[in-house]
Amino acid sequence: MSGLIPSELEVQARKLGFDAVGVSSALPPPRGEFLRTWLAEGKAGTMAYLGRTAQRRLDPELVLPGARSIVSVAQSYFTGSLPETVRNDPSRGLIASYAWGKDYHDVMLPKLEELAKFVREQVSGAETRCYVDTGPVLERDHAERAGLGFIGKNTLLISPRAGSWLFLGEIITTAELSPTPPSQMPSCGSCRRCIEACPTGALSREYVLDANLCISYLTIEYRGKIPEELRVKMGNRVFGCDACQSCCPWNERFARPTGEQAYYGNIERQAPKLEELAVLSEEEFRTRFAGSAVLRAGYAGFLRNVAVAIENL
Repeated sequence: MSGLIPSELEVQARKLGFDAVGVSSALPPPRGEFLRTWLAEGKAGTMAYLGRTAQRRLDPELVLPGARSIVSVAQSYFTGSLPETVRNDPSRGLIASYAWGKDYHDVMLPKLEELAKFVREQVSGAETRCYVDTGPVLERDHAERAGLGFIGKNTLLISPRAGSWLFLGEIITTAELSPTPPSQMPSCGSCRRCIEACPTGALSREYVLDANLCISYLTIEYRGKIPEELRVKMGNRVFGCDACQSCCPWNERFARPTGEQAYYGNIERQAPKLEELAVLSEEEFRTRFAGSAVLRAGYAGFLRNVAVAIENL
């Protein structure tokens, strides 16, 4: 093992604004076979890149030759709930809370690179690769193994101290770091709130998400015409969906507002008026949501979502 003391890594991670950090060995993720089955069943929808990168996701050494450890970090993005009057106003378009502020990739990746630099400084000759959501990494598996939480029935990582409003990031490194000691994690038990709360039934069974039915997938990743039978179930959601998290008891009890100011947004980013969104030009769309993850939907996709919300209204 390297001379890097786990407590030093944690201190540095917290200085950078991360809420949790843990280390696991760079072993194949435990849910590799599940991923293969999930892809074979077509539950990834049109996200073909998941299949193209599947083998790399299942073997960290294919991502970084000589990989020995994975440092997993988590940062809360919980900024509170929308006022009930706003949330229940059908004339407003609802945007998932992770996109209320600045794009998390732009916030987290520089911090993660700083943490990776710290690892390289402490461990001579170490190589590192950093990823925030977009890399060929099964981040929830590695985060769970590093002791950051457990994977819930909504397929998200749930921290027993902070809930599931979390962004995850990873540093894959050739440094052989001391793994975080395993600890006994709780579970969802008999709770099925997320499954019952999903408007489209995308959580077809416990721990299994069918992207083809998921409102987040439909409003962000999917580029086609949304099936008619799903449109009415989308309500006034124009980017993403928080249904399976907002109902979770772990969030109700333990989620606390994040200290990262970049994730806070105003009402115009959280639940803008549909009538205003419907007349946005492409330039206005890019200006209004500059620096936000909302741009990921693309102009045409976003207007499609707005049209569905107005039709439902």
